[in-house]
Amino acid sequence: MQVTSVNSLARGSIRIKTKLAPNGRIVIPAVIREKMGFASGDTLLLEVEDGVLRVESFDARLARIQDELVELVGPERLLSDELIAERRAEAWREQVEADRERQAMQEHARKAG
Repeated sequence: MQVTSVNSLARGSIRIKTKLAPNGRIVIPAVIREKMGFASGDTLLLEVEDGVLRVESFDARLARIQDELVELVGPERLLSDELIAERRAEAWREQVEADRERQAMQEHARKAG
C-alpha cells in the first residue's frame, strides 16, 4: 500500500491519502490503528453513509451503544433484572392458566364418568 500524505488536523484528527489495491483492500496505517485502538484480529464494522466510509471496532460500537442505553434508562436501572421479572410473572400466569385448564378437564371427566 502506498500512503501518499499524512496530515494532522485540529482536535487530534488525522487525514491520510492512500490508494485502493486492485483486490479491493486498503491497509489502515499504524498511526490510525493506534489512534482507533485497533489490534490485529479485531472485528471491524464498516458503514457507508452519504458516501463516507465509517470504520469502527465491534467493541467500540458495543461500548457506545451501552453508554447510550445508560443515558436513556439511567445507570442504576438494570433492564436484565426487569426482563427476568417480567418473564417470571409470565411463567406464573402460564402456570395458573394450565392449572385451570387441567382442573376443568378433570371436572369434565368426572361429570362424564
